[in-house]
Amino acid sequence: MSALSALPFLKPVHLRSPRSSPGGQRRHTLPASEFRCLSPEDAVSVFEIEREAFISVSGDCPLHLDEIRHFLNLCPELSLGWFEEGRLVAFIIGSLWDQERLSQAALTLHKPQGSAVHIHVLAVHRTVRQQGKGSILMWRYLQYLRCLPFARRALLMCEDFLVPFYQKCGFEALGPCEVTVGELAFVEMQHPVRGHAFMRRNSGC
Repeated sequence: MSALSALPFLKPVHLRSPRSSPGGQRRHTLPASEFRCLSPEDAVSVFEIEREAFISVSGDCPLHLDEIRHFLNLCPELSLGWFEEGRLVAFIIGSLWDQERLSQAALTLHKPQGSAVHIHVLAVHRTVRQQGKGSILMWRYLQYLRCLPFARRALLMCEDFLVPFYQKCGFEALGPCEVTVGELAFVEMQHPVRGHAFMRRNSGC
């Protein structure tokens, strides 16, 4: 059984806008809003959103296209995309890490035996920013992680100006991150993930 099929709350409730054909027959339409794990086929759409979101701010992307494909091939179950009428509007990509704190190697490695989910990137399409989608997607992602038996905590690194956003999402700052990218320095943050047994009893996982 896939991770997705075991998680009822992540299966999208397809919200459709009723549309009728001229003859009064209801037409099939794409779901208005859908959350699902990403696949390698989504990599180009992911990179286009990420490139626009990050290059204008920091001059570089957390993940380049080949790295996106790398993680979506290795651990697609640790990604989550938000689609509206079939179009990707926001996403998160993660991988597993097996140490207490992030190191430079965490930027490119997936450690299958790890219990920490390293969130590499969260990005929202420019046309739907300032609508709270980033917070909603992170909330759904953390709920999803709570149903994965191996996940114990989520880790990420961000620049100072993003710390308040992630604190509102429930993350706590651990202090300066060991990882640097060029001249950029980061704060490392973590969020505890409750045990699988608790969530299975309380949320139908």
